[in-house]
Amino acid sequence: MQIRQVYLIGIGGIGMSNLARYYRHEGLPVAGYDRTRSDLCAQLESEGIAIHYQDSVEAIPAAFKDPEHTLVIITPAIPASHSEWQYFRQGGHTIMKRAAVLGEISKDKRALCVSGTHGKTTTSTLLAHLLRQSRVDCSAFLGGISKNYGTNLLLSDRSDLTVIEADEYDRSFHHLRPYMAVVTATDADHLDIYGTHEAYLESFAHFTELIRPDGCLLVKQGLLLKPRPVAGVRCYSYATERQEGYRQADFYADRVQVADGRLYFDFHYPGGVLEHMELGVPMLIHVENATAAMALAHLNGVSDEELRRGLASFQGNLRRFDIQVRRPGFVYIDDYAHHPDELRASIASLKFLFPDKKITGIFQPHLYTRTRDFAAEFAAVLSELDEVILLDIYPAREEPIPGVTSQIIFDRLTAPLKHLATLDNVVALLDTLHPEVLATLGAGNIDSLIPILKEKYSV
Repeated sequence: MQIRQVYLIGIGGIGMSNLARYYRHEGLPVAGYDRTRSDLCAQLESEGIAIHYQDSVEAIPAAFKDPEHTLVIITPAIPASHSEWQYFRQGGHTIMKRAAVLGEISKDKRALCVSGTHGKTTTSTLLAHLLRQSRVDCSAFLGGISKNYGTNLLLSDRSDLTVIEADEYDRSFHHLRPYMAVVTATDADHLDIYGTHEAYLESFAHFTELIRPDGCLLVKQGLLLKPRPVAGVRCYSYATERQEGYRQADFYADRVQVADGRLYFDFHYPGGVLEHMELGVPMLIHVENATAAMALAHLNGVSDEELRRGLASFQGNLRRFDIQVRRPGFVYIDDYAHHPDELRASIASLKFLFPDKKITGIFQPHLYTRTRDFAAEFAAVLSELDEVILLDIYPAREEPIPGVTSQIIFDRLTAPLKHLATLDNVVALLDTLHPEVLATLGAGNIDSLIPILKEKYSV
């Protein structure tokens, strides 16, 4: 097939949008559909990409209906009933999943693939930053908008290293052929796809089989995962001082300290140590992510001084422990955390950084199935907050499940103060409260509160 144009269904997704940008950079006409016009969609439009927001075959630009030269890219979030998808299937168009396209793009590159239940977005973005600001350089397809670069796509004309966030949803990461791979976590998730934790672990084990024989695998110490790399793959472990036996890992971090809201630690690698490294985004879980990112950067030739400079200058991703307002007596932080373990990491960092402050969290559950499967875990983690505001479930791709609402979390909460609210009335509720540290938490449309709360609390 000779691709002359590319059409993306679900173009506004964080992963789909970097493919749209990639093909636009390659000089191809690009268009697509999404359900809502997000800020990211508006940016794509400003870059010359045509987007429409109603599921309508008539809205597809005529040129993109050519089955011989149009590549159609689909995201798993789009239901099979979607009329545009049905049209392209029936028309004989070439249709590929996003992950398969990414596999094709990266097959001739040295792909550095970051996988795991959580931590992969921050780890991959930091890895890309460490490489990018060094003499090594890289390209990157990221799962978040890097605050350092203002985009989720980085392209290099002098390095064949390509950082990729390897998503396990729908076994997408099986389309990749890593040169090096990281596994950050294998806690159960996406059980709507996998059914059991054992099947989930097996999917990661198969992913490790896909690493090139001249590459390497880096795995967080202590995971239940049983890797199956092919002969020739070098294997390393990493850990932090919060894990038992961490000094047995090949790469590890210790002596974590906080001073004036800044976070420092020592980074140990085979044959050396970098002391008092400042982490640009002062979140506890990021020490773990930084250890993995620095390990891969080190293995790819980034110098000690480049590691130190890159770590301190890292600004993180939009919606990843993203400090929105900081003034005397008040801090507002936004975080994408939507799995119990991600929430635990975020809340632990809030309590670590602000031990003497009242911490109020606004949480929006994401997906009915995840809420059903982890209601007790969500409640236990959220109860670590001083005050919890619980919003309605954001459904994303799912239909409602009878009996599954935010109430099943709310009833289990033991936090000193708790409230049920909606996106429409939560700001009015905040007028009656007095948060000292405020956090918005979740992966749905809770981000629509960010500009409202920034304006409200910036004065």
